[in-house]
Amino acid sequence: MTNTTRRVTRALLSVSDKTGLIEFARALAARGVELVSTGGTAKAIAATGLKVKDVSDLTGFPEMMDGRVKTLHPKVHGGLLAIRDNKEHADAMKKHGIAPIDLLVVNLYPFEATVDKGAGFEDCIENIDIGGPAMIRAAAKNHDDVAVVVEAQDYKAVLDELAHNDGATTLALRRRLAAKAYARTAAYDAAISNWFTRQLEIDAPDFRAFGGRLIQSLRYGENPHQTAAFYATPDKRPGVSTARQLQGKELSYNNINDTDAAYECIGEFDAKRTAACVIVKHANPCGVAEGPDLVTAYRKALACDSTSAFGGIIAMNRALDADTAREITKIFTEVIIAPDASEEAIAIIGGKKNLRLLLAGSLPDPRAPGLTAKTVAGGLLVQSRDNAVVDDMTFKVVTKRAPTDAEMRDLKFAFRVAKHVKSNTIIYAKDLATVGIGAGQMSRVDSARIAARKAQDAAAELKLAEPLTKGSVVASDAFFPFADGMLACIEAGATAVVQPGGSMRDDEVIKAADEHGIAMVFTGTRHFRH
Repeated sequence: MTNTTRRVTRALLSVSDKTGLIEFARALAARGVELVSTGGTAKAIAATGLKVKDVSDLTGFPEMMDGRVKTLHPKVHGGLLAIRDNKEHADAMKKHGIAPIDLLVVNLYPFEATVDKGAGFEDCIENIDIGGPAMIRAAAKNHDDVAVVVEAQDYKAVLDELAHNDGATTLALRRRLAAKAYARTAAYDAAISNWFTRQLEIDAPDFRAFGGRLIQSLRYGENPHQTAAFYATPDKRPGVSTARQLQGKELSYNNINDTDAAYECIGEFDAKRTAACVIVKHANPCGVAEGPDLVTAYRKALACDSTSAFGGIIAMNRALDADTAREITKIFTEVIIAPDASEEAIAIIGGKKNLRLLLAGSLPDPRAPGLTAKTVAGGLLVQSRDNAVVDDMTFKVVTKRAPTDAEMRDLKFAFRVAKHVKSNTIIYAKDLATVGIGAGQMSRVDSARIAARKAQDAAAELKLAEPLTKGSVVASDAFFPFADGMLACIEAGATAVVQPGGSMRDDEVIKAADEHGIAMVFTGTRHFRH
């Protein structure tokens, strides 16, 4: 095709979101573009005094079946799909009285928003658009001749091109809009199909699709040579994707990944029950604590591993207050995320121009169902979210000695944290604070030793007589395959252990615990996190 510009003489507009519609329609009309529209869109345009032809006048058929049938007609799809330079197509248009449509403007029925507000099954079904996606796909396929717009933010680009090209669009713009159009319908269909699988309780549908909308293009991925972008899915889970960034430079790929890990972990701590703080570095908590207030919880979390906390991500389960904000700004921190913040705290954080402050509005529900996905070569691993919560578990005492009340309190705390640490995981905890964390090691005994060593380093930093692992409890995300890992924990000073159980050598491990007077409980729930 030599002539890559196409004049716009007729536009079909059919939108549920009418943001910017009237201004756009006026600009088109001022250029002599004939406006064709449907239902509420036509009424909105006509109410301004602009001349608009109802699609029923174009097709010769009225809207019917509660508006389900209005644009599914040859005079619409022929006008969109006809190749202008094809004589056979041109003859067919002339024979059947089909006028070309050079510009299609459609945004779809708000299915995602309808689901999000908790509407019933039938209401959700009625908000599945049929004619819209069909027209979008037709126009996008014929992008050599037709421009297709699926959201208001592209109105300006179209008007700019019409101004610069004497009422015509360029092939480059039409191709870009077509690519976006197909992505939009794909994301729309993904939202519908995933909603259906939830309604029907299908765990493994024959086809699985995911769709998202761009939140921001990122400077790079995990490393500078990798490209990256951040997308929002229809799952409106409170966190980094829904948070409002008050200040600080743009979030990086690693910032987003770490902030998500921190906020998912802090979601385990009910703000009505306790104040809590999580400090994350490289997607692993390096300090977690509960306290009567946020500043106390922060200090206890920081004491676990102040070295790793440098340049970390901090999550709070309550509104950030001034005292905590002052304490946090004493060391370099990348991101703070909390449900809210006081004006004084915001002002204090404002003194650190590169420190990002994110307010998420609420906490994620740790019990909520959902999906997680991970790519592998040539495939996609999809699983349900780990929504097992400590408060719903039965802790079974398997040793001769049962945990004391204080030990049981710390065991539940430690196992709550273990869910959010990469396997193999060992958590030492004391007085509702982590005092040693071993993460991501190839053997559980190594995690136990590394966590104990970190506790020794923390003790030296704090000038303590002995590590806080003395008299602590231990949580393991999975069973101890041998007694050696547990014995390493005992050697570090642990007095009680929580683990899922289920090993062929459980009896051997229980016997070793009894020989050392250690209390041990089984949860029956594993928290592998790879």
